[in-house]
Amino acid sequence: MSQENVEIVRRAYEALADRDWDALFRYAHPEFALVTQLQGSYRGREDARRFIEDQIGAFQTWTAEPEEYFGGSDRVVAFVRSRAQPRGSSAEIEIKVAAVWTFRDGKVLTIETFPKRQQALEAAGLSG
Repeated sequence: MSQENVEIVRRAYEALADRDWDALFRYAHPEFALVTQLQGSYRGREDARRFIEDQIGAFQTWTAEPEEYFGGSDRVVAFVRSRAQPRGSSAEIEIKVAAVWTFRDGKVLTIETFPKRQQALEAAGLSG
């Protein structure tokens, strides 16, 4: 797994936590796409940004923290723990998901999210 690519993914999650959209998409390929298994695909930075803002807007607090990384030369799988507190509630939601980050020419071409971690490993050709 390329340590440079892992570092880009790590910085992207930090940027997401800070809602720093410029930093989040700094390494996005011109043909960038965000592909979710449950909520469709989003092409380009602005489309992806609107989707992300819509998803996290219902929460008073929201974080996505990578726990582990796996991958090959052009892919990084991140196991992520997301925590959220809905607005007007003291409840906290925690889910564990995964994302496959595919790189082309040193840039993030796609981010594919998966509700089950094993699905991400299989999609990246790392298990199955």
